[in-house]
Amino acid sequence: VLKDCSCILRTPVESIRPEDLSQSSVHECLADSDLAWIPPSAGRNEMVFCSSNVSHYELQLEIGRRFNNLTSVYLARHTPTGMQVAVRMTDLENCSEEHLKALQNEVVLSHFFQHPNVMTLWTVFTAGSWLWVISPFMAYGSARHLLKTYFPEGMSEALIGNILFGAIRGLNYMHQNGYIHRNIKASHILISGDGLVSLSGLNNLYSLVNNGQKSKVVYDFPQFSTSVLPWL
Repeated sequence: VLKDCSCILRTPVESIRPEDLSQSSVHECLADSDLAWIPPSAGRNEMVFCSSNVSHYELQLEIGRRFNNLTSVYLARHTPTGMQVAVRMTDLENCSEEHLKALQNEVVLSHFFQHPNVMTLWTVFTAGSWLWVISPFMAYGSARHLLKTYFPEGMSEALIGNILFGAIRGLNYMHQNGYIHRNIKASHILISGDGLVSLSGLNNLYSLVNNGQKSKVVYDFPQFSTSVLPWL
């Protein structure tokens, strides 16, 4: 497990989490046995409850944007527990039908997948026209963030190996369950303060399962965004 990037290249890499941040990786199981070819059974962790009350979240810092700036990602504190979390806020009124379907796909599948190397969502709720998604805070951000901030000349083979090992484990789990990610890239490989690597970007997943049978050939790609074409 990648504990600290500095142990590989002696490059000081600081997370933006407070020192006392608990990095428990927990998942809420809302599995539907009809959604996957092989029902997940391993890698489940204890459940953590994050409330669906907007007032229970203290937004501290915007740490990213996605979905063509329709979604803002914040570091926040869940005030009832004091736990640091990531909060994604999406303006649903400005989302196209395709974007709404992609968001729905991500929410459903992220609760179904139960694996330490696949990002899951703790709580999803709406407040007015905004969709709030609460997930674990990944202190080191994405592999893309590490490359841009600390390793502009490239990472060492050992560090790459540590990161890809976790990413490939998550990808293999998805394939075993009959899904293709279709959007693997550095910004969708997230790393916690403990060095846990998790795959995100589940909104473009495609199921190989049709009528209970696994397809051998698939002709499909996301219609609403050409930005994923280089990664397909």
